[in-house]
Amino acid sequence: MKVAIIGAGLAGLTAAYELRDSGHDVDVYEATERIGGKLRTVAFAAGPTDMGAEAFMARRRDAVELFTELGLGPSLREPSGLGSLVWVDGETRPLPRGGIMGIPSSSEGVAHLVSAETAALIDAESSAPGFDWEIGGDVNVGKLVRSRYGDEVVDNIVSALLGGVYSCTADDLGVRATVPQLAEEFDRLAASGPVHLSEAVRNLEQARAELPTGQGAVFNAFRDGYQEVYEALAEKSGADIYVDAFISGIERAGEGYRLTGGEDTVYDRVILAVPAPTAALLLKKVAPAAAEALKPVKLADSVVVGMRFATDEGLPANSGVLVSSGASDVRAKAFTFASRKWPHLADRGGALVRASFGRFGDTIAVRASEDDLVDWALDDLQTITGFDGRAAGLEEIYVQRWFGGLPRYDEHHLATVAAVLDALSTEPGLSVTGAWVGGVGVPAVIAHAREVARAL
Repeated sequence: MKVAIIGAGLAGLTAAYELRDSGHDVDVYEATERIGGKLRTVAFAAGPTDMGAEAFMARRRDAVELFTELGLGPSLREPSGLGSLVWVDGETRPLPRGGIMGIPSSSEGVAHLVSAETAALIDAESSAPGFDWEIGGDVNVGKLVRSRYGDEVVDNIVSALLGGVYSCTADDLGVRATVPQLAEEFDRLAASGPVHLSEAVRNLEQARAELPTGQGAVFNAFRDGYQEVYEALAEKSGADIYVDAFISGIERAGEGYRLTGGEDTVYDRVILAVPAPTAALLLKKVAPAAAEALKPVKLADSVVVGMRFATDEGLPANSGVLVSSGASDVRAKAFTFASRKWPHLADRGGALVRASFGRFGDTIAVRASEDDLVDWALDDLQTITGFDGRAAGLEEIYVQRWFGGLPRYDEHHLATVAAVLDALSTEPGLSVTGAWVGGVGVPAVIAHAREVARAL
């Protein structure tokens, strides 16, 4: 068979790699001038530096096995284990380590981040009437947590954590779509009685404490950045990869498909490894029902400003700092102190810091100039930490804008994905993959792309 894959990001390249020994002829089309998609490693003078995702969950052994298969096992690196901070009410405070994505089971670990009234509300939640939960359904994270614990938990903790992962506040996200283990615990509780948030979180904390020790760090990174992954996938896939190849449409050609903008070839199968809005446009002629079902998926823009300083003197001994969603004194949503977080980056000397801007619904990634973003990053870094980046010697800068970097995983997202897949079930020659389908995070994207390729 002849197979076309549209998109040479992680999902598209993984699918191509999975098809390497299938006997199929595989062409990969990438609209931009580079492969890697939302993974991007740039060439700083001190060494390769990631400006997109920088780590993956190493407890996902399927991902580790793939990286080992690619020959990248020796490149895996563990973090320092330093804790993170959160910027709340004009000061930095320790980010709690317990809970589930910042949602606590009691006030014990979060009392320093909320008022006494909120702490009392958290501890009284288990005594209040339970809340309604539809087994298998989903609800808004922010709405749920606000109703049980109050606004401060959402604004000061949960949105700060979720914003770093999803570029959205908790009020734009669904529980099952973003914290599936919590939704599954709600399902279990709802099957036998009332549902309480604190009980569900406590049960998950206990289950986590019972996991066997000695599994290594939760997260890993790559010595020379994610370029190692996407370059290895491309090289070992054996596929023909075309960059600067914008595909504007898909049309039927007998029992196959022809791509507008691609090679003059009729493909038996087409895998779309592109963002949801792009997939909707491409499917408009050949699968209009799927295209229509995709319309509710919205994307969040964001910006990463990478900065390298000559010295790290004065930079906090932490992995980074998150910013509460209610903060009005700074523009950044988070800072990663990469050279504190990753020992292999610290070995390069100096300090490497990544500033992140942008949540769903704001326009900072579109409207802000590069000079403004750098100034805001330096100003906010000094406001939050006291570290004067200008005086420390700013040696290198890279500004990476991610337009539509991640979909908004709201409480309707999983139902939307199910509707799209159902509409495509009558089109056996068309498949979709990517973060909007398989979930956020490198391991989730890899797993779904491999599943789609194997089904082919």
